[in-house]
Amino acid sequence: MAPHHHIERPSPFAFMSSEALPIWAVSRADIERGGFDETALAWARNAGFTAAEGTLLLTPGRDGKLAGALFGLGENGDCHPLIGGRLARTLPAGDWRIEKSSIPGAVMALAFGMGAYRFENYKKPRPQGPRLVIPADADAKAIARSVAAVGLARDLVNTPANDMGPDALEQAFQGLATHYKAKVTVVAGDELISKGFPMIHAVGRAADQQPRLLEMRWGRAGAPKITLVGKGVCFDTGGLDIKPPASMLNMKKDMGGAANVMALAMMIMDAGLPVDLRVLIPAVENSISAQSFRPGDVLSSRKGLTVQIDNTDAEGRLVLADALTYACEDKPDLLIDMATLTGAARVALGPDLPPFYTDDETLAGDIATASVDVIDPLWRMPLYKPYEADVKARIADLTNAPAGGFAGSITAALFLKRFVEPDTRWAHFDIFGWSPKDRPHAPIGGEAQAIRALFSVISQRHSA
Repeated sequence: MAPHHHIERPSPFAFMSSEALPIWAVSRADIERGGFDETALAWARNAGFTAAEGTLLLTPGRDGKLAGALFGLGENGDCHPLIGGRLARTLPAGDWRIEKSSIPGAVMALAFGMGAYRFENYKKPRPQGPRLVIPADADAKAIARSVAAVGLARDLVNTPANDMGPDALEQAFQGLATHYKAKVTVVAGDELISKGFPMIHAVGRAADQQPRLLEMRWGRAGAPKITLVGKGVCFDTGGLDIKPPASMLNMKKDMGGAANVMALAMMIMDAGLPVDLRVLIPAVENSISAQSFRPGDVLSSRKGLTVQIDNTDAEGRLVLADALTYACEDKPDLLIDMATLTGAARVALGPDLPPFYTDDETLAGDIATASVDVIDPLWRMPLYKPYEADVKARIADLTNAPAGGFAGSITAALFLKRFVEPDTRWAHFDIFGWSPKDRPHAPIGGEAQAIRALFSVISQRHSA
């Protein structure tokens, strides 16, 4: 589970060992009730440990050596379920095991693994941190797979654009395919025009590194067809409608959709799910040169619809449109697209709760249920039909940037819907792909969003 371009790191997990020290994850109510290790309990009471959420108290043995740790779960244990990620950053080095916790051991292990993530490619790496023994009643392979996939998505997003342009994204894509014996084809440069991807070409033609469409095929012919499409804008200046400096600082993350579908594909392939998997990534840089597409231009699309360019900074939906049209030509049983598409989604729901859109009620219910079950927050937003009028343009079939600024995430989803065949089971995820602040299970930086929930949905429908 370490394909090319995924940074090799020491595992945050350890095998069961008699030397692994115990962790008692407790609430204040647990300390008042007692009923667990008497020495640790006495130490907690004498030290005034209140079990505030995420706090740590190391416990000594009779010989003065480290004997264990108490970890706070709040007043009654009603803390964030992934609070265990904080242990990966606060425990001393060594092997540890969960001795007591009201949070399931599998959830604690998952949170610990995600919280242990560090991006140190451009720094001197820190020494090995603590390791956690995955509880015997947890699925160690599934936990390790999820942690590795989250790490892959984070690595790709965190890598700056000078080292993660379209060329490097293609190399990472090829490396992932090689690791799982998948087949890759690439359409690049002017070949995009001759092969029918005019909008991918238009968005990326101004950059030094040529635009391209990456395609991966894996699995068994005749099995259910699962197609994943990810926005791969490796850097977004905004084009001729250039972004202000503050808005450009994190634009290395504009390929977060590509990073997340690659991570989801990794989970599917690693689990050996019986599906016919297809991954499509339009990889471009929205740059500025004499070749840039312009405000007011009208672009043709693979589907035949024309698009009036009212803002060159609304480029992600253009490259996705050609890719979604191509995806539907294969008649997939399930089509998922992921993109860091709109600021409007962040205004509506913030950075940690990505919206998703689908007209398939069964699929919507499955995604919502999985989101809660695996603690991967998502929220369904409506494909509100009356707003389709806002996507219409004056001199073309569609506009890429409706006037007025209202319901921007919804109108972007409705734009994409025009390029999806009506009978296709489709869901669109408008992710942020970034953690703007440290959380127990996620440091500041690139983030995996929706992939654990989607893997749960896909694996339950198509178990190995």
